[in-house]
Amino acid sequence: MAKKLKYDYIVVEGNIGTGKTSLAGRLSADFNTRLILERFADNPFLPLFYEQPQRYAFPLELSFLADRYQQLKDELASPELFRQQTISDYLLSKSLIFANITLKNDENQLYQRLFHIINPHLPKPDLLVYLHKDIEKLRSNIKSRGRDYEQNISSDYLENLEKGYWEFFKQQDGFPILVIDTNNVDFVKNDKDYQKILDLLEMDYTPGIHRVLLEPVS
Repeated sequence: MAKKLKYDYIVVEGNIGTGKTSLAGRLSADFNTRLILERFADNPFLPLFYEQPQRYAFPLELSFLADRYQQLKDELASPELFRQQTISDYLLSKSLIFANITLKNDENQLYQRLFHIINPHLPKPDLLVYLHKDIEKLRSNIKSRGRDYEQNISSDYLENLEKGYWEFFKQQDGFPILVIDTNNVDFVKNDKDYQKILDLLEMDYTPGIHRVLLEPVS
């Protein structure tokens, strides 16, 4: 295994339940990078939102935006002597994707204004890796990991998030986006499947969308 990744700043993204945090954590451990993980478990509005989405959507999205921005600003501005590469399991722009789904029009307009004030101050990733899984497999993963507040997430909500990510990708031309279909592989439990992802991370990508369908190793 290589000691250094080809890209210095990699963001692993995906819908709820794709395994993005698991992949980011394994990559970071194997290559000794700095690891930035979203602090969703500390957000007091998240379980409230799943119970009463209309009431708690705006404070939830604002709190996520503030925390994500502060975390990324602090982490990316402070170099680590022995860990010069960075892997994160979220992109700040995911805030817009979720807000477009959860907020009312007037709330979303205000949210967009706030986002575009702060977003230019953060660096773009050298590579965005997006993990794709079908909705039913997402629901199975969500059920398996057993977070109580996630168990009532609807298929419609997951489908809307998927569409939101794709709409966002189509508007980006400043960095490469590697979309990996992982429906047929298990990069958490199967080392050969994980190696396939490592191989993809060694390739050169131009800005824009690049799609890859992974097949299981026989």
